[in-house]
Amino acid sequence: MANGQWYPAEWPDRIRALADGTLTPAVPRRAATVMLLKDTSAGTVVHMLRRRASMAFAGGAYAYPGGGVDPRDDEHHIRWAGPTRAWWAERLGVDETGAQAIVCAAVRETYEEAGVLLAGPAPDSVVGDTTGEEWEADRAALVARDVSFAEFLDRRGLVLRSDLLGAWTRWITPEFEPRRYDTFFFVAALPQGQRTRNASTEADRTVWIRPQEAGDGYDKGELLMMPPTIATLRQLAPYATAADALAAAPARDLTPVLAKARLEDDEIVLSWPGHDEFTKHIPTGGASA
Repeated sequence: MANGQWYPAEWPDRIRALADGTLTPAVPRRAATVMLLKDTSAGTVVHMLRRRASMAFAGGAYAYPGGGVDPRDDEHHIRWAGPTRAWWAERLGVDETGAQAIVCAAVRETYEEAGVLLAGPAPDSVVGDTTGEEWEADRAALVARDVSFAEFLDRRGLVLRSDLLGAWTRWITPEFEPRRYDTFFFVAALPQGQRTRNASTEADRTVWIRPQEAGDGYDKGELLMMPPTIATLRQLAPYATAADALAAAPARDLTPVLAKARLEDDEIVLSWPGHDEFTKHIPTGGASA
């Protein structure tokens, strides 16, 4: 493998099954992930975590905090700052309840996996240090799904700061994957006074790294990543500050990126529209090129 593209060994067989009609695609579950940024003297860096090698899906790969939408967060009324739910619905291409649940997932997962909370006691504030015992108990309850994020915000009297998020891109897991996600990628800046930590049970390492540096590590085969991760790193690299990236977010195209697989002569061609670097040519014997 010349670079760090994550490529499951079972994909060729599943692609062939999809092509001959013996595989029924799973329905993708909505999810959200956040590219958390901060400015340093060396440039803007992004927070990444490395999935444990024992994970069934993308073990050892670098990714961002993220996870599935909790349906309990779709209709529960919460205190909300920033663009309206209607604005987010139009931006994300979903209905208003779906938009609320997706934004809640983005903020919740950042808190669960990085200990960073994009919420505050007022529409123009953000909580400070979230590392105390009571905060940790609340975070653990969220991870265990004992409470919904909406319930957590209510109990804490917090306002969700949707204005601190920028919708960046949208990727849907290929049809031949058994576990599929319709994932919305967001950008956000690390709030002043907060700090990240490895709060995820799914990660064995976290880093702050310049997007260009992470991309170089991928190109050298040193950092393993899925296509959406390296694609978004390359998109972030030109921005000098976190504010610049956030300012660019509203103009970003959210047309979903979905991998396509086709049979061509004696090989399977796997491609991601608009991202030619990820194209794979797989001989029908099963080896990848």
